[in-house]
Amino acid sequence: MSLFPDVLSTSVIAFLLMASMVTSMITATLGAGGGVLLLVLMASWLPPAAIIPVHGMIQLGSNSGRAVLTRHHIDWKVIAAFAPGVLAGAGLGAWLLVDLPAHLWQLSIALFVLYLCWGPGLPKASFGPTGIFFASATTSFISLFVGATGPLVAAFIKQIHTDRFRTVATFGTAMTLQHAPKALVFGVAGFVFSDWLAFILAMIACGFAGTWLGLHLLRSINNHWFHRAFNLVLTLLAIRLLWQAAGSAGWLG
Repeated sequence: MSLFPDVLSTSVIAFLLMASMVTSMITATLGAGGGVLLLVLMASWLPPAAIIPVHGMIQLGSNSGRAVLTRHHIDWKVIAAFAPGVLAGAGLGAWLLVDLPAHLWQLSIALFVLYLCWGPGLPKASFGPTGIFFASATTSFISLFVGATGPLVAAFIKQIHTDRFRTVATFGTAMTLQHAPKALVFGVAGFVFSDWLAFILAMIACGFAGTWLGLHLLRSINNHWFHRAFNLVLTLLAIRLLWQAAGSAGWLG
């Protein structure tokens, strides 16, 4: 009996394990982008019902590893305000279990990410406990259904910090909290995580290796270049979401 799901061939598993390492390295070095890239790759082979819960658990492990390795740089005041919002958003999402129109969330996330990257800064009050709670609750709610709110959280946190290590550390910790409720929510909904456990653990191990490599690369660049690369990565992800929204809504013909 194979430890890995029968729906995945050996070559696909090997490719996804390598992808987990590379995408984690991307996120650790550039601040964001790896999680969404991994989601796109996994969607090519995993059954639709498994994509978001399995990706969520892999990202939980990957972000946990990044949070541990960068623990001395975490902004705990931000995390203290972010954590209650995760519980509120995940609780509301689990209660409603709605099917959000794809083009609606794709368009909303993309436009807000672009605004956070290139528009005028948000009012200072937006980054207080209330603003952080609201951002956390909103993205945590959406994350249960789309699994692609990382760019939005990253764009929000980058407005708070200028230091690259503080940005990466706080973002990793915030995403760890945001992915954690998925195990409970999808488990209660009937998803059998045990069928995917070996695959999830192997992906997390490879992701940890990628994070370690990425953080070493992060030391070789300065804050100025980090934020330029960060904005570029987030902008490319936003453009991809706009393209997806146009396709989902039928605007491309």
